[in-house]
Amino acid sequence: MRSVGRIRALLTALSVFAAAALAGCSPGDVQFEGKIFDAMGMNAPTTRTTPKMESRSPLVVPPDLARLPDPNAPAQTPEDISLAAINDPDRAKVVDQEMLKKQQEEYCAKHYDTAVAMGRADADSVSGPLGPCRKSVLSAMKEWNAQ
Repeated sequence: MRSVGRIRALLTALSVFAAAALAGCSPGDVQFEGKIFDAMGMNAPTTRTTPKMESRSPLVVPPDLARLPDPNAPAQTPEDISLAAINDPDRAKVVDQEMLKKQQEEYCAKHYDTAVAMGRADADSVSGPLGPCRKSVLSAMKEWNAQ
């Protein structure tokens, strides 16, 4: 029994000594050399200089302050709005998308729906101007996201 007590005491003392020795090897003592380690932030923080910026030029005010518009007044609109609508590419895209959707519906009604009604095997491969006519989860998600 005495030897078991001594062994336990020895193991306890050894484990305390090992813990104290390993505590001296903390990760803060390790230094990595190189710019790559600095970029990754693995080194201790270094002193960084503040960037030098040139002074900005002051605001330029027009020569006559009376020419400035009133900030509370509503924005001026062009006299002829139809001129702006003539070559509006955003409006053309919306119109084109609406036309493509209409063409897609007509094409699918004519080719896909009739092929499905006849039970043709190649009905799933029918595709219109905007893609396949066959309904799927992805096409449903595309419609949900468009709304």
